[in-house]
Parts: sequence; C-alpha cells; structure tokens
Amino acid sequence: MSPNETLFLESTNKITKDDISSSSFIQFQVWDFPGQIDFFDPTFDADNIFGGQCEALIFIIDAQDDYMESLEKLHSTVSRAYKVNPNIHFEVFIHKVDGLSDDQKIETQREIHQRANDELSESGTDSIHLSFYLTSIYDHSIFEAFSKVVQKLIPQLPTMENLLNIFISNSNIEKAFLFDVVSKIYVATDSSPVDMASYELCCDFIDVIIDISYIYGMKEDAETSAFDNQSSSIIRLNSSTILYLREVNKYLAMVCLLREENFARQGNFARYVRTDGRMVCLSVCLVCLSVCLFVCVFV
Repeated sequence: MSPNETLFLESTNKITKDDISSSSFIQFQVWDFPGQIDFFDPTFDADNIFGGQCEALIFIIDAQDDYMESLEKLHSTVSRAYKVNPNIHFEVFIHKVDGLSDDQKIETQREIHQRANDELSESGTDSIHLSFYLTSIYDHSIFEAFSKVVQKLIPQLPTMENLLNIFISNSNIEKAFLFDVVSKIYVATDSSPVDMASYELCCDFIDVIIDISYIYGMKEDAETSAFDNQSSSIIRLNSSTILYLREVNKYLAMVCLLREENFARQGNFARYVRTDGRMVCLSVCLVCLSVCLFVCVFV
C-alpha cells in the first residue's frame, strides 16, 4: 500500500488482531487499539492483553496535533501495562513528522520526551523506560523504528552483531544488514551507526531484486517465491559504492555496502567468499545468524 492510499483507511474503532506470520520470517501478532479505549475500565481484560505473551507496547503520538491529551493517555497506558507485565518494552512513535522542519522535529521530540518522563517521575513510576522514534509513512523511518523494536525482542542480538562485525572486518565491507525481505525490517546489523540514506537504499535494492525476479525468474507453472536460494545481485552506483545482496534463507537476505576499490581487489565477490580461506568466516556467520534467529523466534 502506497502512503497516499492510507488516506482512505478508516480510523480504528475497535480492537483488532493481525497475525504477521504467513510470508515473513518475523512472526508475531499485532493488536491495534483505538485511542478511546479506557484501560482502567473494569470490563477491559488487561491481564489477557498485557500478560506474559506481550513483549512490546507501541504508543503512537500525532506530531502535527495537540499532543497534551495523548501524553496523559500515554502515562495511564504504560502505567497500567507495567503493573501487569513489567517486562514489556515501551516504544513511542512520534508520527507524521514529515510535515515538520528539522528544528521542529528536534523540539517536538525533546518536549514529548521531557514531559512523558516528568509525568512518570512525579507518579513514582520512573522505573519505566520509554524509547522515542520520529516516524513517517513517506520515508523509511517507520521501518527503521520497527526494526529497533524487533531487535529488542531478540535475545541473541549481541551475538549476531558480533558475527556481523567479524564479517565486515574480514571482507572490507562498510555496512551489512540482515533483512527480513517481506517487511524490510533489518533483524541485525553491525555495530557501526546506521545511516538513514544507506538503509533506504538497501530497502529499494531489495524491492528492485524482487520485482525483477518475478518478471524474469519465475517459471510459468511455479508456485514458489521468486526469492530463493539462488537469489543474489550486485549493483554499482555512481558514487563508487557497491551494493551486494545474498540470500540467507527464503525469508532473509544479507545486504552489504562496500567501496568499489575493495570489491575490485576481491574480484568475483561470491567466488571469493567460497574459496578464500580468510573469508570462510562469512559463510559461517550467515549460518550462525540463521540458526540464532530461528531459535529466538520459535522457542
């Protein structure tokens, strides 16, 4: 669905539950709550909603609206949920920031952050930790925010980051992402800072590969996905940067960014990975990452 098509979506007027498990590696449930829900209503089953299976609570604030009432709702919501399940990760998406200037974005986030934490401190619930993200549907910020949320739910994330650090240090790669292909959420990346432009470039790269695969890589009688164990691609950009994609399994893809001169020294990158003894760690990393993700999601 394109961002413009969201204008025709009806507002949420009841609790809805969606299972995200049919075509994505990341399998979870999303419970969507309308803003008018009173979590202190005796008829609201907070134990069932916020109980042991709830791992993250995402509260969305409209940055272009008067958010004082939303901050009061945020306080009451997280306080109620924390009493039921103190292990929940509380995430705040400051949404629709596309209509704000850069200075307004910084000021809005600072004010919401300060007011929300002041209310928690005044009520004696300052042990609740809130994370804040600026998001919009008109860029990839919403996907990056969801990536950060999902990563908090993966116990093996430090191990995966370490494996990716080993990978890039032994292959002269500048940045590496492990993507869930369907959702564009990156499950893990190395420890270097994430550049938004690079992340958006990788997302667009995946879209291009999938679209081309469906046009030229599908047999007429095939019922399987166009993205399979043969999927890989190399793109050279005008900025002397190489984008390299390699399939990990039918849901995951490794996307790397490296300088053209580093790629040229390695010759055929895929063959180099398979044959050079120094680069054996790359294939080991991919296998270990896949195993770690399988365990953390399904156990």
